[in-house]
Amino acid sequence: MPKFVKRALLLLVVLAMLPASLYGCTGGTEPTPPGESNSGSQPSAAQSGELPNGNSVTVGIAQDLSNLDPQLAATAGIREVLFNIFEGLVKASPDGSVIPAVASDYELSADGKTYTFTLREGVTFHDGKPVTAEDVIYSLERCAGSENEGTPLISAFSNVSKIEAPDETHVVIELAQPSLEFLYSLTAAIIPKDSGPAITDTMIGTGPFRFVSYAPQDSLVMEKYDGYWNQEKAAKLDKVTFKIITDTNALVVGLKGGTLDLVLHLPNTLENEVKDDFTVLQDTMKLVQALYLNNAVEPFNNELVRQAMYYAIDVPAIIDFVCDGAGVATGTSMYPAQSRYFLPELAEKYPHDVEKAKELLAQAGYPDGFSMTITAPSNYTQHMDAAQVIIEQLKAVGITAELIPVEWQTWVDDVYRGRNYQSTVCAIAADDMTAREMLVRYMSDNRKNFIAFQDEEFDQVLTQALASLDEEEQTALYKRAEEILNEKAASLWIQDMCELAVMNPDLEGFTFYCTYVLDMSTIGYK
Repeated sequence: MPKFVKRALLLLVVLAMLPASLYGCTGGTEPTPPGESNSGSQPSAAQSGELPNGNSVTVGIAQDLSNLDPQLAATAGIREVLFNIFEGLVKASPDGSVIPAVASDYELSADGKTYTFTLREGVTFHDGKPVTAEDVIYSLERCAGSENEGTPLISAFSNVSKIEAPDETHVVIELAQPSLEFLYSLTAAIIPKDSGPAITDTMIGTGPFRFVSYAPQDSLVMEKYDGYWNQEKAAKLDKVTFKIITDTNALVVGLKGGTLDLVLHLPNTLENEVKDDFTVLQDTMKLVQALYLNNAVEPFNNELVRQAMYYAIDVPAIIDFVCDGAGVATGTSMYPAQSRYFLPELAEKYPHDVEKAKELLAQAGYPDGFSMTITAPSNYTQHMDAAQVIIEQLKAVGITAELIPVEWQTWVDDVYRGRNYQSTVCAIAADDMTAREMLVRYMSDNRKNFIAFQDEEFDQVLTQALASLDEEEQTALYKRAEEILNEKAASLWIQDMCELAVMNPDLEGFTFYCTYVLDMSTIGYK
């Protein structure tokens, strides 16, 4: 049966069972130029010379922004929006490195344990007040757990032993253990001193846009901050509205109807619906989609069962269905944009082999298979689609899986935070762009270890890697950690998904980053 026929038949099954919904670096490809099919529409901004809606845009996003605390943001979808409002001592750049932001430069001691930052002159908060060393110390100590009973809000800050300001223009951070990568954690937001939980109301940062309003499950509005410290990189747009729309079809309709100017993370399977009338850019998402198994519950606490399931699923077939073959198989928790650490050969370790899967299940004590549930966030079409394909594939080895679609916040509360699940299809991104962040969540005592994976060798290897000051040694250790995860089948990793950014053809300047970032400051009307 041809691939497109099989995909269409399975899609009919999915549509019959579920409501329509929307899912949740290497450089991007060249944009697909708009076609001629919109020739009968109204004159564009470029043609008329008039900017629509007072130089503003509306961006369609699929995920509600449930917690706007910039130092507590648990999901990549929230972080990519807040990137425009808040900045740290450093900030992400498109190539995956970090560049100075609130700090103008820094020095790292020879032992890798002391970071000294020089604060930039002229940086102000969105209320016009200057950023001081006190603000920086407050922000960093809050990240380290000063307002959370000592539990760090950002896990990398558990390594911080002291933060002090020797004068008004310098801040010194001392670490308990040396770390080359701690710098990336300092993208953490600098906020006014004593903001506390009220930061979610005031939303005062130092970024190119300032917060205006937020309506839960509806929209977030931000506008250009005229006092931004880097006028050469000032926002080109006056106003941006993020419109929360969890239905794929509604997003496409919004684009075609003109109520949306930009849609992010649109499945690339919809390219034909938008390519004639819009600027379409394609890239991978810089995250790893997988069937994440709760290693603490039976039968997923059995390594043989996990390995059997990996042989049972057909990863290329899933990628074909979910991303028309354009996703990149990973085989572990590292995505391809982390090119220094990515091991493409791991994606070949578990080829589709039904007989091998049955053999391992029998060895594990499940010759007749078992029943299980797969919880998936219903607002992410690509995760729902992947779950449906996996369910069909597991039937061949006697495993009966039931899909449980849940709303996004329910997924965050019950699966990610509550650990109350058997398995889930979702995608994981790095909080701070580092290889470290894609691996530490598998450490036995890491608070982000919602997979409940426990392995002594992995813990030892990763602990050694985190403390290494030799980049080659650290890289080799990270790769070994990835191999251990793959050998143990800690999760069933599928792909770094392909996605589309679809824009009004009058807009330009969209930039794909090597991490999960949406930089609205570079976007403007032609």
